[in-house]
Formats: sequence, C-alpha cells, structure tokens
Amino acid sequence: MMNRNFNRRKKFIFFLPVAVLIVAVLGYVVMFLWNWILPEVAHAGKLNYWQALGLLVLCRLLFGNFNKGGGHNGFRERARGMRAKWDSMNEEERAKFKEEYKRRCGGWGHHRNKE
Repeated sequence: MMNRNFNRRKKFIFFLPVAVLIVAVLGYVVMFLWNWILPEVAHAGKLNYWQALGLLVLCRLLFGNFNKGGGHNGFRERARGMRAKWDSMNEEERAKFKEEYKRRCGGWGHHRNKE
C-alpha cells in the first residue's frame, strides 16, 4: 500500500509539469497560427497568449475534450449497437424502421407530415 501511494505521487510530480508544459505550448501554437493566418485572411485582430488559452478552453467546452477520441461522446459505440440491431432485424422490421425514420426525420427542404 505504501509503495502504491509513493508511485502515484511520483507520477503526479512528473505529469503535472508535463501537463502545464503541454498547455503552455498549445497556447503558443494557437496564438502563432491565429496571428499568422487570420489577420490577413479574415481581417481578425491579433491574439495575445491569454486570449489564445481562453480560445482553447472555449473550444474544449464547445467541441469536447482533448483526450483520445475527441468529443464524439461514444458515437462509435452507439453506431456499433445500431448496426447490431439492424443486422438482427428481418426485412419487415427494416421496412417499418425506414418508414418511421422518414416520418420523423424527413428530408432536407421537405415539410414533415403533421399528424
């Protein structure tokens, strides 16, 4: 037990500065790219370092996190589950599903049937 806690502390002491360094570098990369590209292309103002970090936080809040898989929120797992459901349906159930999908979702630019 004592050894496990010691290893956790060592990992924390190592990974905390690494995480801070990664965030700092990402902030500078965002600032550099923004100030290099957007003022000329989109006539946007220049960012300072703190604004770039704020932009990173805003993107994380709006689009998801920075971990593996991004902000998909289990999309692949739901897609696999839906595929398994579809594969287990017979032709009649598939036709019924398609009709219900058309009724609920419709096509773009088409008005839905009101019931």
